[in-house]
Amino acid sequence: MNYSYPINESWSTDEVIDVVNFLSIIEKANEQSIKRDELITAYRRFKQIVPSKSEEKQIGKHFEQSTGYSIYRTIKQAKESESEKIKIN
Repeated sequence: MNYSYPINESWSTDEVIDVVNFLSIIEKANEQSIKRDELITAYRRFKQIVPSKSEEKQIGKHFEQSTGYSIYRTIKQAKESESEKIKIN
């Protein structure tokens, strides 16, 4: 599906690519399945770009409104899981 991703104009091209990659991984975890390590690695990179909790929540809210997928719930499940693959139910 095509979604509108929340992008900050101050991000570099590489940062935009990394954030879009992270958000697409969140989608994949909700629509199919994804390797847990891949999701956690992408989240760590996302947090380097968006270290502020409030900005993360704003991006998460916009993303969830657009896609119906929660960054918070997806990451929470990945952190709590010991499974190699993550699939959000």
